[in-house]
Amino acid sequence: MTLEDLITSILPLNAEAMRAATQRQDMLTKPQGSLGRLEDFSVRLAGIAGKLDIPMKRKRVIVIAGDHGVAAEGVSAFPQEVTPQMVVNFLHGGAAINVLARHVGAEVSVVDMGVAADLPDHPKLFKRKIAYGTANIARGAAMSREQARLSVETGIEIFERLFESPGIDLVMTGDMGIANTTPSSAIIAAVTGKPVEKVTGRGTGIGDEALAHKIEVIKQALAINKPDPSDPLDVLAKVGGFEIGGIAGVALAAAAHRVPILVDGLISTAGALLAAELAPRSREYMFSAHASVERGQQAALQRLTLEPILDLNMRLGEGTGGALAAFVLEAAARILNEMATFTEAGVSEE
Repeated sequence: MTLEDLITSILPLNAEAMRAATQRQDMLTKPQGSLGRLEDFSVRLAGIAGKLDIPMKRKRVIVIAGDHGVAAEGVSAFPQEVTPQMVVNFLHGGAAINVLARHVGAEVSVVDMGVAADLPDHPKLFKRKIAYGTANIARGAAMSREQARLSVETGIEIFERLFESPGIDLVMTGDMGIANTTPSSAIIAAVTGKPVEKVTGRGTGIGDEALAHKIEVIKQALAINKPDPSDPLDVLAKVGGFEIGGIAGVALAAAAHRVPILVDGLISTAGALLAAELAPRSREYMFSAHASVERGQQAALQRLTLEPILDLNMRLGEGTGGALAAFVLEAAARILNEMATFTEAGVSEE
């Protein structure tokens, strides 16, 4: 299936299921609306599933890794060698995302889409390296248009492979790549038109001087490459990253297969933004897991018209916010599926 065919296969949410979910929420043993956003989540989840019995058992975190040539500009507090080291940590189960995924009963899959090093074979690692990192966006385009398309299509392929077996009821997007807040902020600035200063944060924790330099690097990248905001693949090719394109592909495939998507922090939100620009209907399948400390996320969420589920002052990435928010979405589904109505419980409504 081509990217274009997949995009056209994304259908609207099931209006009948959403009406039925709303009606059931109003009959449950509680004052109407008293569970707040949990009720809203359950209605949208029913619209995604097309039924009231919302599946939530098979939860999957897909962490996509890639390196960035712009790291050479000194925009990160950590060296590029950390990327492959952290990927190995994911595979051995020692990272924060592994701990939180185990906590919520989710499986973790890792994809090498552009790590600037060779990685060992591992059953949880998908080797899909497009290149050994992107080019330096401060000097030219991150990648070719063909590579941009390939990164999105690879994200689609990974999701569909996991969807076919062992299956996915809820997908959480994650990332790994030193310096990847820089292309993410560049993407968000390009798509939203917001000033670079308003969408650029401290990433791994850089100081004031380094932040000012990072802002100038992003401005330079946008000026040199001139990404076309009306063409998401052009934006990805000019100032993006392989893992960001992969995340966009995962989001598109999940929407096409009617699977809810928990979008993590800045990098995942940049990928989700590209997915929504390619296929506006895919936004209906997305949930923003948490409010990142990275300020560029807010601009992207405004364009996506998504409101974060959690606000825990986090900025780690990896899919950690998505894993935590999975608890909330599963709770919303369980309320709708398992809570008794007034009639079923024999409770008076007056």
